[in-house]
Amino acid sequence: MYMDLNCDMGESFADYCLGCDQEVIKYITSANLACGFHASDPMVMERTVRLCAQGKVAVGAHPGYPDLRGFGRRNLDSSPQEVRNDVLYQIGALAGFAKAAGVALQHVKPHGALYNTAAAHPATARAVAQAVADFDPGLILVTLAGPGGETFRQVAREMGLRVASEAFADRAYTSEGRLVPRGTPGAVIHEPELVAARCLRMTREGVVESVDGNLVRLRADTICVHGDTPTAVELVREVSRVLGQGGVELAPLGSFLPERP
Repeated sequence: MYMDLNCDMGESFADYCLGCDQEVIKYITSANLACGFHASDPMVMERTVRLCAQGKVAVGAHPGYPDLRGFGRRNLDSSPQEVRNDVLYQIGALAGFAKAAGVALQHVKPHGALYNTAAAHPATARAVAQAVADFDPGLILVTLAGPGGETFRQVAREMGLRVASEAFADRAYTSEGRLVPRGTPGAVIHEPELVAARCLRMTREGVVESVDGNLVRLRADTICVHGDTPTAVELVREVSRVLGQGGVELAPLGSFLPERP
């Protein structure tokens, strides 16, 4: 049984420092690297790509809306063409640093509001998928696991892309299988033991307990811990330990995800 454990990384920029990338990298198998629009800058991108290369962690692009002030978590009224071009631009920027470091991009995972909008609006989903297909149709596109990501997954598959479903280790779910909005109390889970137990159950049983106590079907190929969660290092360490003890082999998506349909 395989599972990919990923984390959003490289989200510092200029004098603003966010996350504990040097510690988190020890426990994950894939990293989603900010590409300069919601966070990061050329110096941070180069440093984080090289960190991943040294740690043998697979590298993915984490494009977002052009929104440094809001950390890419605010909705922007971008046209599909703007979304496609913004995403293509960001993938290309990260790919340059990856090539210089001698590593290949594995995947693309949209960030924040762009991720949520692509999950809810087919036009945005198509724009993101088009950018990935235009850059490299062999890249994996990461989408939300469960009902919330069905539209995005369908659009991506129709375009011939490899698709991975992602669950969140540190986020609460509704009984409908959707993420509890961040502003809601209890939306973000900080306790390492609880998070690890939830991840093991997601992996082995394909279910997660909702905020209402219901069991929700949630099939995932990769599990994410947010790098800006205060307990991120403790979370990835405990999740890695518990999954390993539970007979789950942690591996990058590209090593076990089926090829394109």
